Amino acid sequence: MMKALSSVSSFAASLLFEIMNIWNTTSDFILLGLFNHTGAHLFLFVMVLTIAFTSLVGNALMIFLIHQDARLHTPMYFLLSQLSLMDMMLVCTVVPKMAADYLMGKKSISRAGCGLQILFLLTLAGGECFLLAAMSYDRYVAVCHPLRYPILMSWQLCLRMTMGSWFLGAADGIMQAAATLGFPFCGAHEIDHFFCEAPTLVRLACADTVVFEYVMYICCVLMLLVPISLILISYSLILAAVLQMHSREARKKAFTTCSSHLCVVGLFYGAAIFIYMRPKSYRSANHDKVVSAFYTIFTPVLNPIIYSLRNSEVKGALRKCMGQCAALNND
Repeated sequence: MMKALSSVSSFAASLLFEIMNIWNTTSDFILLGLFNHTGAHLFLFVMVLTIAFTSLVGNALMIFLIHQDARLHTPMYFLLSQLSLMDMMLVCTVVPKMAADYLMGKKSISRAGCGLQILFLLTLAGGECFLLAAMSYDRYVAVCHPLRYPILMSWQLCLRMTMGSWFLGAADGIMQAAATLGFPFCGAHEIDHFFCEAPTLVRLACADTVVFEYVMYICCVLMLLVPISLILISYSLILAAVLQMHSREARKKAFTTCSSHLCVVGLFYGAAIFIYMRPKSYRSANHDKVVSAFYTIFTPVLNPIIYSLRNSEVKGALRKCMGQCAALNND
């Protein structure tokens, strides 16, 4: 185990060293952005900032409630807190730079900044893929094996799945960032996007990128289709178990418990597959920007709304917190 960890660490260190060498030898990129300076686009810009701020507040509130309320100290809610943390970091990776560029009229981004955006974006998006798969397993155990839940979904296993999600996402991010920035880029270095995204950046390369695109496609299959296959298997077993339940109330509770997670999975995976698994000939810059905005800005704000509005335990924790705040104000 120690030998494997040492080899992984050495590999990661060599990739990071290669990235630093690339950053120090190349010029900046130009981000063309998502909005123009028109009245309609200004309104859309304000709306995006409002949604991003709401996402940060909502996910931060979810993390706070899960941390504060002892009733939410379970593997399910720990995984949910990690999902909220990833969503917060995802918004912070994209929105501040986009907002600063629009307000200040500065569209350039350094090689280092571009590499870090790719690294963090893929780390968080890839980590979220595997985290959603872990959450589906948690729901499978809760519905199909409720009496064995403490054994089949132990805290040790929960922590391993969480750490594995972060590690696999980081490994994908490091490899794709290093490979993408390793290409020579020509022309005006203009990226028709509002942040650095690997598929968009590869279009500017002055070299043959067929092998890289093939490898990236394989990575996307592993990072997207493998977790979603596990999710579909889990929910197929859940559906089979629910249909065999005789109690109408039990069926309703099971569907309510799982429907929230399915909503999140559908929104996130749909957008990610559209961006990373389409053939190059079908790509459109405008479509990519809209869908990228959806899964990096809009989807994170939906997660706390879906889980809070459809979850009685979260609503109970929120009411308890508000009651405590009201009591403190009255004192």
